[in-house]
Amino acid sequence: MEYISAKEAANKWGISQRRVNVLCSENRVEKAIMVGNIWIIPATAEKPVDARSLRYLKHFDKKVKPFLKWAGGKSQLILEIEKYYPFKKGKITKYVEPFVGGGAVLFDILSKYDLKEVYINDINAELINTYNVIRNDINELIEILYVMQNTFIPLENDKRKVYYLEKRNRFNYLKINGDKSTNIEKAALMIFLNKTCFNGLFRVNKKGLFNVPIGSYKNPLICDEKNLRAVSEKLKNVNIVCGDYKMTADFIDENTFVYFDPPYRPITETASFTAYTEDLFNDEKQVELAKFVDDMHRKGAKIVVSNSDPKNSNIEDNFFENIYSAHKITRVDATRMINSKSEERGKIKELIISNY
Repeated sequence: MEYISAKEAANKWGISQRRVNVLCSENRVEKAIMVGNIWIIPATAEKPVDARSLRYLKHFDKKVKPFLKWAGGKSQLILEIEKYYPFKKGKITKYVEPFVGGGAVLFDILSKYDLKEVYINDINAELINTYNVIRNDINELIEILYVMQNTFIPLENDKRKVYYLEKRNRFNYLKINGDKSTNIEKAALMIFLNKTCFNGLFRVNKKGLFNVPIGSYKNPLICDEKNLRAVSEKLKNVNIVCGDYKMTADFIDENTFVYFDPPYRPITETASFTAYTEDLFNDEKQVELAKFVDDMHRKGAKIVVSNSDPKNSNIEDNFFENIYSAHKITRVDATRMINSKSEERGKIKELIISNY
């Protein structure tokens, strides 16, 4: 009988070598043999069903979830987007998210699959700092968040506002003047502001300063320790990068699933909430992104892109049909979650664009 190494089996099945060793030690790989301290596996052996994925589906509390509320977050569309996950056959072993944002798709994938490599990127430096701090400094972060939570929650509304503005000013000061020594504090402030600001927005003005007012939550969960610790574990082997989405190009190949969730094109002239950073993502940048998607398509990657549907307001607007003419466009139902006017929130269509 022909045998292969655990490393070769990991590459074949699209999982880590550590996971292969665990499966062998649990007697879940038929006729696997330990030689010395190394597992060898029959070349014809099939990848065992990952029981962990089944557990996550049955026990939702074991799933990790986004640690921030994020404009454009994809939690409501997970059931649609997961239809495109290409991991079952084992060829796709890498995942890339060039606009990670709140990470709803990222955490869904990390909860369900044991991939060889994961790479996330965002141009928002404060967001990426928070991902890094959660991964690397979780104990210190949780300690600071509990102090903020225990201080903020008992306050009356007028004193809450004063406390909130103090923390917002401190965050903006560190955003401009801070260095590595303040990264943990800045991450804690990012989470605090997200949990207590109006509608969970992250918005900056032209100077790059966070300018969202306080929200009206009665008892916000500022320190969700259980989820933060679970997220920290899931991020341990994730490449976390801050920069332009084009930096992901060198990581993307024919074994990669790429999910692009850029700042959405405004549906109307007055709906241009794209200020997650100082730079706006206009039509020219949408076209530039579409060309990048075409380049990654030629590399052989599996690709999905999300965006708004211009036809919500103008049935004749074929902007995305034109720039993604080589790909498949599907319209799905979504709910507009963020608008200062509650009557303007509601059901709309969004686009899922794919190359397969």
